[in-house]
Amino acid sequence: MKPTKDQVLKQANAACKNTLMETLQIEIVDYTEDSLVARMPVNSRVYQPDGVLHGGATAALAESVGSFASHIFLDTNAFFVRGIEITANHLKSVTSGYVYAKASFIHKGRTTQLIDIRVTDDDDNLISICKLSTITLPKK
Repeated sequence: MKPTKDQVLKQANAACKNTLMETLQIEIVDYTEDSLVARMPVNSRVYQPDGVLHGGATAALAESVGSFASHIFLDTNAFFVRGIEITANHLKSVTSGYVYAKASFIHKGRTTQLIDIRVTDDDDNLISICKLSTITLPKK
C-alpha cells in the first residue's frame, strides 16, 4: 500500500532530527511529483545582527530543500545525494513570520540534477532565488 502524503511528510521530517534542519526549525510541508516545499521561521535564530533574515540561513534552507528533493525522488537504497554548488540572489529582507522554499527540478539527470529554489514570505513575496546543483553517487 502506498503511503499517504501525511505519512511521507512525517517520515521526511523525522529524518531531520539532530541535523541543521532541526536546528533551524526547517519543516517539509508539501510535495508534488516535481517539487518539494519547506518552511523556516524567521526569528532571532536566523537573524543578522541588525534583525533581518541572514542570507546564510536562507541558503541553508534552499540547500536543504533542494537536496532533500533530490533525495526523495531517487532510489536511496542504491544512491546518495550531495550538493555540489549553490547560488543565491537575495531580493528582499524579512524580519518575522516564515519563509517558504519551493524546490523544482530544472534538470533531473541520472548523475546530476539542477534545482530552482524560490524563497517567499508569508505574503508570497519573492525573497530569494537560488539554484542548486546536486550529484547522485552510488553507495558502495
